[in-house]
Amino acid sequence: MGLFDKLVGWLGLKKEVNVLCLGLDNSGKTTIINKLKPSNAQVQDIVPTIGFNIEKFKTSSLSFTVFDMSGQGRYRNLWEHYYKEGQAIIFVIDSADKLRMVVAKEELDTLLNHPDIKHRRIPILFFANKMDVRDALSSVKVSQLLCLDNIKDKPWHICATDALKGEGLQEGVDWLQGTTVKM
Repeated sequence: MGLFDKLVGWLGLKKEVNVLCLGLDNSGKTTIINKLKPSNAQVQDIVPTIGFNIEKFKTSSLSFTVFDMSGQGRYRNLWEHYYKEGQAIIFVIDSADKLRMVVAKEELDTLLNHPDIKHRRIPILFFANKMDVRDALSSVKVSQLLCLDNIKDKPWHICATDALKGEGLQEGVDWLQGTTVKM
């Protein structure tokens, strides 16, 4: 943590960031957001998101408002209504769902080509989730299948995660915090 982050934290000045949490249904978006909240605010039973939920969590220098968007096919068209307000994106991929990797790539491509996103330098954090599942694809393989190296105009980062155990989440949040503070 840099001196600026510490100073901001000590002074109680927290920058607020609106984050869109996107990805296909059953990828682990809500579980990830739940794990990022303080332990006393976490819920035990996660249910599929209908529409969207709004959650908040904080780091030393940032206050995140996360729009946890449903990934069910019939709700994905709602995502674009929140693009303008989004200052960062968390895109969650089920690394064990090889059959729907093509669908995840199509949704990502649609997102990246949307007029409200295309010309903005918005940071994108990818969580290659469900690494605990046998035969899950590595984050490197997920990155290749989604052609993430083609994203040249936006800062992005991919983390291998196990949302149930919380593994890999802090690395991603640290990157998102560091990248967002600079913007």
